[in-house]
Amino acid sequence: MSSPKGGSIPPPFNLQAKTGNNRLLGPYRRSFQWLISLLILLLPWAHVDSVSLLRVDFTTLSLHLFGATLRIEELYLLLLFSLALALFFLLTTLIFGRVWCGWACPQTTLSDLAEWAARKLKLKVSGFRLAGAVWRKALLHIFFLMVGLLVASNLLWYFIEPERFFRQLFHGQLHPVALGTLIVITATVYFDLAFLRRIICRDFCPYGRFQTVLVDTSTLVLHLPATEAPRCIKCGACVRACPMEIDIRRGYQIECINCGRCLDACRRVMNKRKEPGLIGYYFGINGEGPRAIFNPRTLLLASGFMALSILLVCAIKLRPEATLKVALSHQVASRRLKDGDQVSFFNAWINNRTTTKAEYHLSAEDQGNGQKLVLKGPTHGIIVDGGQNQKVDFVLLTPFTGEESRVSFRLIAKDGSKLAETDALITPRQSR
Repeated sequence: MSSPKGGSIPPPFNLQAKTGNNRLLGPYRRSFQWLISLLILLLPWAHVDSVSLLRVDFTTLSLHLFGATLRIEELYLLLLFSLALALFFLLTTLIFGRVWCGWACPQTTLSDLAEWAARKLKLKVSGFRLAGAVWRKALLHIFFLMVGLLVASNLLWYFIEPERFFRQLFHGQLHPVALGTLIVITATVYFDLAFLRRIICRDFCPYGRFQTVLVDTSTLVLHLPATEAPRCIKCGACVRACPMEIDIRRGYQIECINCGRCLDACRRVMNKRKEPGLIGYYFGINGEGPRAIFNPRTLLLASGFMALSILLVCAIKLRPEATLKVALSHQVASRRLKDGDQVSFFNAWINNRTTTKAEYHLSAEDQGNGQKLVLKGPTHGIIVDGGQNQKVDFVLLTPFTGEESRVSFRLIAKDGSKLAETDALITPRQSR
């Protein structure tokens, strides 16, 4: 097989599922869609040491990320994660093009589900339109509403634990913001399935336009090579099978979502003629082959992604098990006692960064002379659940010297090891 430039075009890169002499990709695509959908649905239910595998918790301003709990003060870790995710997105787009759109995008999966349900109800699916009896359409719209409710609930599970979500929903205790979000997203998904579906992919999705900027000789594209065109019998099966209503015989088009339906349609027809199909997945429009992936752009993005991923993992693993913040209480003023000591009222915030419950105690000493200082209050046997932040109010007794002094506060683990340390400035008080 030769290319228009005179070179040879490598064979297409294809997953394969037998059907006669040619092989179909549809079963693989549907299985992959099911796998991704189930992963999205079940991920909020998964836990590591009783902590959600992936959830944003607004009540504690933290992110539960695959066993680690990142609080708002650890935004640098979230930034690293976001940068690594962005580079991964660019890298996969550069290599696989719009295969994401046809194989994994929730919008495509929902559109496929909508059209499958329409066919089961014996409605005619013609391009972006559904035609048939009114009562059948009514049943379909009820189905769309149920799917919208499921999608909206699933999204909220990434912010509210599923068990708590259902308990609050059934008892009418769901927060108004969460309830409003549930209604808005349900209505949005319903409107999408009922009236838009593929139109979103064709006219509104910015990803398809963005992806065209990254297409180069290494990108995987669904393509009908010019050398195969003479074998085309112009049956139109590929055009009829395309959910985006495009003609792949006209070359690369940004509306193509690389789903492979045209490939399967062509292979079914050519299988009857005992000939190989004309359409295939190729790395690059000119069919440069998988070796074209190893180019400076791809290698640069891959290196950046690996570096950020390693940095993120190391930053999470090497961070302290717990943190301590201490501040003078604004509610009660410091004062001098009759015995000559000064009493200062403090608030402490202890953050347990592990996924298991832990016990701590607080200690303090004067930075100037190293003298141990007395703490009054619940400063021993402090129990903090994994990933939680706990406030502790206590009193510090210091000898009155008439001068400012700096005090070190330490967070001590149950085994006696020091986990965190911070300091505060004590200002002398003359009043008794």
